[in-house]
Amino acid sequence: MNVLIVDDENKALKLLTTLLRENCPQLKEIWTATTLKEGVAVIKKDKPKLVFLDIEMPEHSGLEILDFFKDESIDFQIIFCTAYNEYALEAFKLSAVDYILKPVDIKELKDAVQKAQDIVSQKNIGEHLIHIKNAFQLLSKRKLALEVPRGVIFVDYKDVLYFEADGMYTHVFLKDNRKECIAKPLKYFADQLKENTFFYRPHRSYVVNVEAIKEFNKKDGGFLIMGNDKKITISRDKKEAFFEVMSIFMQ
Repeated sequence: MNVLIVDDENKALKLLTTLLRENCPQLKEIWTATTLKEGVAVIKKDKPKLVFLDIEMPEHSGLEILDFFKDESIDFQIIFCTAYNEYALEAFKLSAVDYILKPVDIKELKDAVQKAQDIVSQKNIGEHLIHIKNAFQLLSKRKLALEVPRGVIFVDYKDVLYFEADGMYTHVFLKDNRKECIAKPLKYFADQLKENTFFYRPHRSYVVNVEAIKEFNKKDGGFLIMGNDKKITISRDKKEAFFEVMSIFMQ
């Protein structure tokens, strides 16, 4: 069975390569890649049966890998090898997705490789990938992915105060006075959150977390005061919809 390791950290790549060579003799070729796009190219060219995949990487998160195979058959098994937080691990556990926490435990590594090999030999990869998709969907309900210059961070929806437009960029204001600048327009987040009843767009430049509203003030045509004391004006054409949203939370 041939293997691909995708990780943006060279030390992690070298270490995992060494551990696999020393402890998993059933593996034949081991390829490496430092970005998801590079890894996808290797998968399509060399057809590895097993992919060790980091999650938090620049440009693309490891969680996006299935997006590159929407119209193609998938015949490789995925094992996440990451220092990812406990919430994601819960999601992966629920959907029976294999993962290994860094620093890598040799026994866990050997067990994960054996399990992947069993799935490949039984030709159950397609069924197993359904579990992976379920895990991603579960994670998306719990976490918001923010692509920042250093990579991708995942935050709980409840930790978001509001989004503020800045041309083709969006400033995301979080609890504990945190702020992230994302290279995507506000519309990207507005579309992503339109089915989420906890988020509302009171103005073309803002999307707010309703739970983070501290006060509604009727002065000057009406404005919101957020948890960090930021004042956000409510557009005239948004007021009726705003009161409809608020009525849900006041019942």
